[in-house]
Amino acid sequence: MKSFGVVVALLVLLNLTSCHGALQTGFYNGKCGTNNVESIIRNVVRQRFSRDPTIVAALLRLQFHDCFVTGCDASLLLNGPSSEKTSPPNFSVRGYDLIDQAKSAVERACPRLVSCADIIAVATRDAVALNSSTNYLYAPREPRTEEMNAGKDKATVYIVHLHVSRPSISVPSSIAFFGSKGFTARDMVLLIGGGHTVGITHCSFIQDRLFNFRNTGRPDPSMNPTLRNQLRGRCPQGSPIDNLINLDQTPGSSLVVDNGSYRQARAGRAIFEIDQSMASHRSTSGIVFSLANNGASFQTQFGAAMIKMGALQVLTGRSGEIRRTCGRRN
Repeated sequence: MKSFGVVVALLVLLNLTSCHGALQTGFYNGKCGTNNVESIIRNVVRQRFSRDPTIVAALLRLQFHDCFVTGCDASLLLNGPSSEKTSPPNFSVRGYDLIDQAKSAVERACPRLVSCADIIAVATRDAVALNSSTNYLYAPREPRTEEMNAGKDKATVYIVHLHVSRPSISVPSSIAFFGSKGFTARDMVLLIGGGHTVGITHCSFIQDRLFNFRNTGRPDPSMNPTLRNQLRGRCPQGSPIDNLINLDQTPGSSLVVDNGSYRQARAGRAIFEIDQSMASHRSTSGIVFSLANNGASFQTQFGAAMIKMGALQVLTGRSGEIRRTCGRRN
């Protein structure tokens, strides 16, 4: 396990003191008596990570799915028969229990101080830092509050994630969707590629690339033939078993947040079509090339993109609430 001794500052600290309407780095410093809020969250993440390193990918996905509907408001954490959790794109999201555990620990130290939305951001940052090959930390900004109105319509949730997380989405469509949220093409490449450097997928999501790409009756010509044959062995056509595949096929790298997804794509070894397409499309190929060749630059840029995502359409001050528990409104 990496220590937390080396910290890379990725954004200039904001000279903001009000908690109403603005996020700032280190907002909770000194606000919980002798307790350090971020240390409490980090300890929970560290304990979980020691048992389950895959929690990194889980938390990255959880934050991504929460933020890209209508903002980073922890609405994904709410329970109930019509909650966002019940929308099909969120069926495989996990990590809720860790956020609940961190929330309980923080509540014991400082009741009604820290929002579940902030815990998502801090816990995800800590998980990324724990498995980072260069031991970096990026600094999320606080304080967020949480939505307190009706949950998001499941159809809206489904449509948003159908666009943002579909492995076969085209590069132009992905750029347009991210652009609608205020992100650049570089942000998109960083968030998609960074998220796909850890984690797993099911064979069913890549079957078409292996056997019948775009109904041609042939495999995806952009996929490395050696990789294709390996994956066909893992994902035989017509098999009733939907096996799991590591998104990063590099030995020793599948659980590490690094620039592996870009290096794979440059070699025709990307698992998802969108990652492979980003390596060849004129709008993104240069970005992929630079990230594939500079791991340190990826670390810095990915952290900055995560901070930007964590500030997406956030609620602050009286525009939201701080829940007592993450799964239900006050």
